[in-house]
Amino acid sequence: MAPKKPSKKKLKSKAPRRKQTSRKPKAPKARRTFPPGKIIDNPQAKALAARIARVLSDMKGQDVMVLDVRGKASYADYVVIASGDNERLVSAMADAVDDSLRADGIRPLSTEGGGPGNWVLLDYGDVVAHLFQQDARVFYDLEGLWADAPRERVG
Repeated sequence: MAPKKPSKKKLKSKAPRRKQTSRKPKAPKARRTFPPGKIIDNPQAKALAARIARVLSDMKGQDVMVLDVRGKASYADYVVIASGDNERLVSAMADAVDDSLRADGIRPLSTEGGGPGNWVLLDYGDVVAHLFQQDARVFYDLEGLWADAPRERVG
């Protein structure tokens, strides 16, 4: 009898496992810090705030106001506030601002409150626009919150 030959069964080759690398978490966005009493000029943000205010004024926004919150807020340099009579007007004002700025390639970082509601927020980074119905504007009283901020009424 002949000796048995070793079996030639193919062993399933296991592909080398991919080395799991630990992903580094994204660093949180650095907050702007302001030296006490130091206000940094930002002409691009000022021009953007003025443009948003003009569009809102043209859309029959009421009490359009630009607040200069440089050195007072870490999230924006300018806050634009306007109000409308009803939901449709507030939504139309938000759409007009968005359309006007998108034509030049400027897109909001985020938008809140669209659809049925009485408040729309458009965040363009250094400029934040708050569009309210009248009763919501009185309730939230952002002008009172930023009472010490320089302001400019438009329209």
